[in-house]
Amino acid sequence: MQTEITKELNARLAKVKLFLCDVDGILTDASVFIGLDHEIKRFHIRDGLGMLMLRKEGIQVGWVSNRPSTATALRAEELKIDFLVQDKGNKVQKVEKLLAQTGFNWDEVCYMGDDVVDLGVLKRVGVAASVANAITEAKAAAHYVTQAEGGHGAVREVVELILKAQNRWDRLVAEHSA
Repeated sequence: MQTEITKELNARLAKVKLFLCDVDGILTDASVFIGLDHEIKRFHIRDGLGMLMLRKEGIQVGWVSNRPSTATALRAEELKIDFLVQDKGNKVQKVEKLLAQTGFNWDEVCYMGDDVVDLGVLKRVGVAASVANAITEAKAAAHYVTQAEGGHGAVREVVELILKAQNRWDRLVAEHSA
């Protein structure tokens, strides 16, 4: 586990072509509000903009969750997420299907996870990232642990690292500063 950017981590980030993450605990603070037939989740707006920037730069984005959720599907649709996988089962097998579909390999994937169901993927990807409030095992498997907790801009933190390692961040900032 490390929170500083080393040459090795920067080299790994530079190879990323596919950004994948868990949903609950990564894109959200892991809270789910349920009443009657409605479910509500809170998503961080900067995480969303970060994923839009990745997509603009040609990096595909996907969410891999073991918990089907209408709220997640609505947010994925709003952001035009490339891949949304929401079903129970082994996440390694789910990611392997995405790799077959895209033609990418494990080294070209950045994955963010926070719990036991994410460990297999975290151990295989080129860039494994976890959040400050993840379980100990997820943080131990990560190449990078965010300063932010899940649902509080942690995804954006990793997105910025990817874009900076690929020399895209400064141009994006300049475009939005004009």
